[in-house]
Amino acid sequence: MAEIKDPENTIIIELKDGPVHIELLPDVAPGHCERMKELAREGAYDDVVFHRVIDGFMAQTGDVEHGKEGGNTARAGTGGSDKPDLKAEFSGVPHDRGTLGAARSANPDSANSQFFINFTDNHFLNRQYTVYGRVTAGMEHVDKITRGEPPANPDKMISVKVAADA
Repeated sequence: MAEIKDPENTIIIELKDGPVHIELLPDVAPGHCERMKELAREGAYDDVVFHRVIDGFMAQTGDVEHGKEGGNTARAGTGGSDKPDLKAEFSGVPHDRGTLGAARSANPDSANSQFFINFTDNHFLNRQYTVYGRVTAGMEHVDKITRGEPPANPDKMISVKVAADA
C-alpha cells in the first residue's frame, strides 16, 4: 500500500478484495471532507452497500440511512444521514478515474452522505458535482465491485476509517 502522507485526511475503506486509500482534499471541499470523516468516525459507513455501480462510469455508495447490509437496501440511494445537507463545493478538480464525488439530487446543495468513485475520466461531471478526494491505493479493488443498478448481490464497505484512527 502507498505511504499515507496525511493520516487525518486519508480514508481507508475495507472492501472484500482489500483496502482502498482515499486522500481527501480539504483545501478544495472542506465541508464534504469533514462530513466524511465525521460519518467514518461514527461507524455510519460500515456495512453500507454499493447500490449503483455502472461499468465504465462509477460505483456509488454511502446511503447510511437505507444502505446498511441486512436492512431495507431496496431503498438504498434515497437516503442520507441525520445531518444537514451540504452546500456544493464545486471546483476545477476534474472527475478523473479514481476521484471521489459527492452524490446529490437535482439540487446542487443536496449532497449528504452518499458518494461515488469514478471508474473512468468522467469530465462531463466537472463543476456539477463536488470532488473531494482521490484514490491513492487500492483502485484495483474498486474495479472489482459488483455491477448493477442495484446489483443483485451488492458489495459493501466492510469498514470505513480515518487513517489517523486506524
